[in-house]
Amino acid sequence: MTTTLLQPGQIEAAAGNIPELRLPPADLFLARARRLEQLADHHAMGDYLRFVARLARVQQERLDAGLAAKLPSPETLAQCREFAMPPLAPAGLARPDGWHATARDLARTVQPSLPEAGRAALQRILDKADAWLDEQAGRLFEAETQHLDAAAAPVIGAALQVHWVHLARQLDPAQVARPEHPNLCPVCGSHPVSSVVRIGGAESGLRYLHCALCSSEWHVVRAKCSNCDNTRGIASYHLEGEPPVVRAESCPECQTYLKTVHQDKDPLADPVADDLASLTLDLLMDETGHAKSGINWYLIQGQL
Repeated sequence: MTTTLLQPGQIEAAAGNIPELRLPPADLFLARARRLEQLADHHAMGDYLRFVARLARVQQERLDAGLAAKLPSPETLAQCREFAMPPLAPAGLARPDGWHATARDLARTVQPSLPEAGRAALQRILDKADAWLDEQAGRLFEAETQHLDAAAAPVIGAALQVHWVHLARQLDPAQVARPEHPNLCPVCGSHPVSSVVRIGGAESGLRYLHCALCSSEWHVVRAKCSNCDNTRGIASYHLEGEPPVVRAESCPECQTYLKTVHQDKDPLADPVADDLASLTLDLLMDETGHAKSGINWYLIQGQL
C-alpha cells in the first residue's frame, strides 16, 4: 500500500527546542534484545531474530562490564565541531583497544546456539589473525559489502558497535555539530539503519535517523528524503494487512528508500530490530527499483 506524505511544514513542529541529537541510552542493547525476542514469535525469521537477540544481550553484558577507550582530546573535539566533522569517525580514530577480544568473546558466547554452518562461520573469527578482523571492520566502515564475510559480519559489527556506543555515550550533544552530509551520522559518519518517529517529551512526533555503528540519532525533517534532501514526490509503503509500524519511504529523485519505524504505532518498536524483522518490505521495495540507503549490520543484504 502506498500513500503520499504531507510536506515538512505541515508536519514538523516549529523550530526552537528540537533535540537535534540523541546519544545512545545505557540499556540500548537490552531493549533491542527484548524487542527482537518479541518479534521472533510466529515470525518466518524467528530463529534468526532469536540469534540476534542473544547477540544483543551479550553486547549489553560487554557494555556494562566497562571498556577502557576514551574520547579524543578536547582540542580535537572542538576542531571537529568547528568544521562539522564527526568526532568518532573510524578513519580518524585508532581502533579501540580490546575490540578484537570483544569480537572473539561475542563469537565464542553465541556460537553454541547455532547450527553447524553458523558455528563454522564464527570459528573464522576465533581462528583468524587480528589483521583479518581489521580488514573486515574496514569493509563494514566503508559499507563495502561486496568482499565482506557476510556470515561473520553480524558478530564483527556487533563488537564494533559495543565500542562505538561506549565512546558515543561519553559525549555531550553540545560537542557535536550538525553534519555536513545530513544522511550520515554526525557522531561517527556512518550510514543510518533506518529512521524512527519518537514519542514522549520534546521528541514526540519527530523523526531521527539511527546510526548503524554508534546508535546515535540525529533529527531529520519528516516528508523529506534522508538521502538527497528532496521533498517532492516522497511516497510511503507498508505491507497490507499488517499494522503500519514500519514504512518504507521512497524518493523519485535518487531512487532510494529508507524505512521509518513508528513508535506512535508501537511504543516498543526499535529502529534496528523492526528494520531487521521487516525484510519482506525490503524485498518488495527492491521490486520497485529503489535501492536501500541504509544498512543493518545484523544482516548484510547487499552493496550500498
